[in-house]
Amino acid sequence: MTQNLTQKLLASHLVSGELTPGTDITIAVDQVLIEDATGTMTAMQFEMLGVDSVAVPLAVMYVDHNVLQIDDKNMQDHHYLRTFSARYGLRYSPAGHGISHYIHLEHFARPGGVLVGADSHTSTAGALGMFALGAGGLEVAVAMAGYGFDFVCPAVVGVELTGKLGSITEAKDVVLELLRRHDVRGGRGKVFEFHGHGVASLTVSARATICNMIIETGAATAVFPSDEQTRGWLRAQQREDEFTPLAADDGAAYDDVEQIDLSSLVPLVAVPHSPGNVVAVSELPRTEVVQVCVGSSVNSSYEDLATVAAILKGHTVHPAVQLTVTPGSRQILQTIIASGVYGDLMEAGARMLEPVCGPCVGIGQAPTAGQASLRTFNRNFPGRSGTAADSVYLCSPSTAAASALEGAIVDASTVSLGELRPAAAPNPGVHDVHIAGVLPASVRSGIEIERGPNLVPPPQPEPLPADLDAPVLIVVGDDISTGDMAPDGAIAMSVWSNIEACARFMFNRLDPQFHDRARTEGGGVIVGGENYGQGSSREHAALIPLFLGIRLVAARSYARIHRRNLIAAGIVPALIAADADAAVGQRWMIAGLREAVAGGATSVTATVDGGTRVTLTLDFSPGERAVLVAGGLLSHVRSGGRPLLAQTDAHAS
Repeated sequence: MTQNLTQKLLASHLVSGELTPGTDITIAVDQVLIEDATGTMTAMQFEMLGVDSVAVPLAVMYVDHNVLQIDDKNMQDHHYLRTFSARYGLRYSPAGHGISHYIHLEHFARPGGVLVGADSHTSTAGALGMFALGAGGLEVAVAMAGYGFDFVCPAVVGVELTGKLGSITEAKDVVLELLRRHDVRGGRGKVFEFHGHGVASLTVSARATICNMIIETGAATAVFPSDEQTRGWLRAQQREDEFTPLAADDGAAYDDVEQIDLSSLVPLVAVPHSPGNVVAVSELPRTEVVQVCVGSSVNSSYEDLATVAAILKGHTVHPAVQLTVTPGSRQILQTIIASGVYGDLMEAGARMLEPVCGPCVGIGQAPTAGQASLRTFNRNFPGRSGTAADSVYLCSPSTAAASALEGAIVDASTVSLGELRPAAAPNPGVHDVHIAGVLPASVRSGIEIERGPNLVPPPQPEPLPADLDAPVLIVVGDDISTGDMAPDGAIAMSVWSNIEACARFMFNRLDPQFHDRARTEGGGVIVGGENYGQGSSREHAALIPLFLGIRLVAARSYARIHRRNLIAAGIVPALIAADADAAVGQRWMIAGLREAVAGGATSVTATVDGGTRVTLTLDFSPGERAVLVAGGLLSHVRSGGRPLLAQTDAHAS
């Protein structure tokens, strides 16, 4: 039987279940990626599992988010993560060394493997023919401990690429075109697999852009074949021996198909306040900008920065515009210095930032309220930039460079493209010096983990209550992001290691009284709209409600990772009809909630004060029901509900 590439990757790692979309499967994991913002909760929950070492061939901890260090909380986190990594067998990448997804692509991602990461943009590694999936911290901890990774088997969309990108279009325009077609919900439950003659023209950096941002459609991940572009990338990274050719079989079937003619694409831009609000740059009314930011975990490759430098060369940034440039890694920083790109950017007036996440997560470079900020980033959710009344647009590097010169959003046809400088030879030795290796087990056992006062273990749920009697605490609309629950920014993110402190920020943008009301009531119910919990994988958006006593959320639909995070935390993510009447202050009584979840019931009824009734759909797989009844994934695993696949000592890779 012929198989597409996604099926091949999953089949080669399948532990249990069948590759039927919508059903539970368990896969073995080759690599784990963790970053510091989600990493402290991941690490503390890993410790609660009681294992002595990571049980996957490679696990890497990256410090790339909380690095501003406005007080000592960030460094407390770093000390904990460094010593945790040394104790349990993870490699450790320190602050300033680069953004996790770029470093991992440079030095660890490999064709044919499975990567699970505690960051939604782990999907970036699909550029090298990996099945790379973002997840919540607890699910990643469980996988890292050797229990494999459970998830719902996705449908596979085959995207046939034909033609070749034009002189002013880039890979960012490919993924923006998919967002124009699917918006932020159309990719849910799907993997986008790219094939066709047009694939060969896309570099690995270009593929990484598409894979990184594909999750903004709601998709699980994206994957490209492993071909000569892959071989060339690995050769440049001195890893050609890791190359394996991989592609879908001829005639392989897909659950859905679509085509993109690369030669027909035009420069696109996502307008506020969603990555799915995509229009052609040429159709946008003149929009003056005060800030242009290039970089983040997408579009900070050498290729991207060289494109910007080539457009800027011989010109000066518009005097009303602040332009910032963030290299994705220290290797990229070295390369732009060696090639002259750094000098060209500086001469044009760009501010050069260190290789960290920075403004992408609202840490620095917050724009002026109400004035347009144009960014090559992957998200423009309200307030994510660090400014509550922001106006953020998303675009390609060439559009960003041209707009920085013009002072308004335009495409690169307005300036001379110039000649791109060839890439200097990369220097992987940088990573051998700065990324800590794995110590021998005999040494690790004696390492003491440093725990500052900012490190507070997360709350652990009790088993699901038999009945629920609780008030509605808040009613929110469609496309509420996890950033609305656990906000970005230097101050809020600095307390992500302490759920009690973090809880004070939940829904602060939408309802500043939410936290106090939830504490006063001792818990309650959250009611949401479509695509509740879109965006980041941060499980804080589920741990905070748990801390506040919330055991049920009722929404019209959920984003994949947040739904799984709620289940892992022992919170029931029920479905509510669009026309259901819900208001803050209503009291809901659900008799037999635990029995309904455990017994496979497809719905329960909430009796509302005043006598009205609300029907809630319980759409869970058998595995999800078992986790909920146990009181969350940690309790489920510790009670023997999840078989251990392996317990082998980690090794450097």
